[in-house]
Amino acid sequence: MHVGAIRELPYQIEIPEHQAMKVSVIVPAYNARKTIGQCIEALLAQKYQRENYEVIVIDDGSTDGTADVVKTYPVKYLYQRNQGPATARNIGVKEAQGEIILFTDSDCVPSDNWISEMVKPFEDKEVVAVKGAYKTRQKSITARFAQLEFEERFEMLKKAESIDMVDTYSAGYRKDIFLLMGGFDPYFPVANNEDTELSYRMSKQGYKMVFNPDAIVYHLNHPSSIRRYARLKFWRGYWRTVVYKRFPDKILKDTYTPQTLKLQILFLFLLIAVIPFAVISTKGVYPLIVIAISFCILSLSFIVLAMKRDPLIGVCAIFFLCIRAASLGFGMLWGISRSLRA
Repeated sequence: MHVGAIRELPYQIEIPEHQAMKVSVIVPAYNARKTIGQCIEALLAQKYQRENYEVIVIDDGSTDGTADVVKTYPVKYLYQRNQGPATARNIGVKEAQGEIILFTDSDCVPSDNWISEMVKPFEDKEVVAVKGAYKTRQKSITARFAQLEFEERFEMLKKAESIDMVDTYSAGYRKDIFLLMGGFDPYFPVANNEDTELSYRMSKQGYKMVFNPDAIVYHLNHPSSIRRYARLKFWRGYWRTVVYKRFPDKILKDTYTPQTLKLQILFLFLLIAVIPFAVISTKGVYPLIVIAISFCILSLSFIVLAMKRDPLIGVCAIFFLCIRAASLGFGMLWGISRSLRA
């Protein structure tokens, strides 16, 4: 473990008078040299009593000089050979001194009141986990679409008294409950659905998890190209299938996944199946039109949200929603195929 030399920060930190909870912020990092400094500086500049929180960075076998950057800051530095973020986070929790464990990612920049907002819901003794929110300042159309996907889900979560999904980009847990649950499952070797699996386990036990939209981190790395976006969604679909195999009741409904998304996947694959019939016979054109119109109707709520917040994305929404449905769907089919062959 290494604690780096103190780096002076060029701003004043405003400290609230009453902050009692001891907090450990854990950040897994893999080849994160370009972004980890921004993440750490934002964490060290929190409007939270500095003596009441620590920052722990777990280097997951980086080869790009991540360690050199981290060691210039007054944070705990831990190293493991590359085993994935689930294992890295679990190691960080074992070293943590706080009663509240917070997670964010190495390509996220927390707002200056992030810790305060993440801790606030824990004043309710029944709350065992808290989910915060994403924002981004990226300019690419694909990244802006990805952000609106999150915002659509945030609108759903705001209406839920208790949720069943806590994403690790902005997540908080009571340490004792996290350890009782066994932490993240290291079976998930990459940053993909390991947080979903833990969330579903906690939900099954009846634990109360809540969403705080004011606990914001800015993501530096939403996918900025269609190819990268499609690849990300493909593997999201694959690993979600692995999770659904363990928790089949969540296939029908959870608090995080829009029902329209599931129907969009279904209708897009129906559309693909009907296209050959439409090519060889005019009788196939009518069901093709009906299915296409149905897909558009299912997209209306997202389009309305996009037009209000980012009109350009609203105009492009149908295209991106088709890419999303296809990528997730094929990823899920690949997951089902692998499961049947196992």
